[in-house]
Amino acid sequence: MRFRYLTFDCYGTLIDWKTGIESELRAAIGPVRMDGGELLNAYVNAEKVQESAYAKYREVIRRTLLSMSDLLGVPIPDAAARRFADSVPRWPVFSDTKAFLRQMGSKGYKRYILSNIDNDLLEETIRRNGLEVDGFVTAEQVGTYKPMPGHWVRFMQKTGARRDEILHVAQSVYHDIIPAQEIGIESAWVNRYNEAIGVVAAPLFVSDSLAHLQELIEKA
Repeated sequence: MRFRYLTFDCYGTLIDWKTGIESELRAAIGPVRMDGGELLNAYVNAEKVQESAYAKYREVIRRTLLSMSDLLGVPIPDAAARRFADSVPRWPVFSDTKAFLRQMGSKGYKRYILSNIDNDLLEETIRRNGLEVDGFVTAEQVGTYKPMPGHWVRFMQKTGARRDEILHVAQSVYHDIIPAQEIGIESAWVNRYNEAIGVVAAPLFVSDSLAHLQELIEKA
């Protein structure tokens, strides 16, 4: 077994944040004039701005949604933005997530989540969905957001893992694949939403699901 540790982005990789964002946003503020793909892209771009300086993720989400009022064409009350921030643990899990985590654990891999999130939101996500993991590192713990390298640095300090023992599994090229690559950690890109990867990123594995990724890891 080449790798000892599998590290994961959570929302977008283990949890379907596209569906979660769309459904919970509409529940919080009502109909908007964007479809799912447009809405996710708009949200991601607005969130990047808010993550340039650290604040708790609940506050990042609240500010992100409030900043999108003109773009979405609806007034957004602060109470609605707070309800949306509280919805994170309700975002749905991908159908292959729990089996993949369980099976990788049975093969001896240590499984850690590295997430741009608050401790309590991630803990509730893990509990609600029965995710079998060995630990996590959050933005709340390191005081920065990916693509800054703080999550990986803290993870290695916490576990004693070497870079060559880690495979980082993620959907976001911007937040995860490129920064892992820049600090010398191999990655697996799980292309959940059929996106283009660009020419800069060079993940070791490319898959469209965790089920497919498991096949690639076992063949390798």
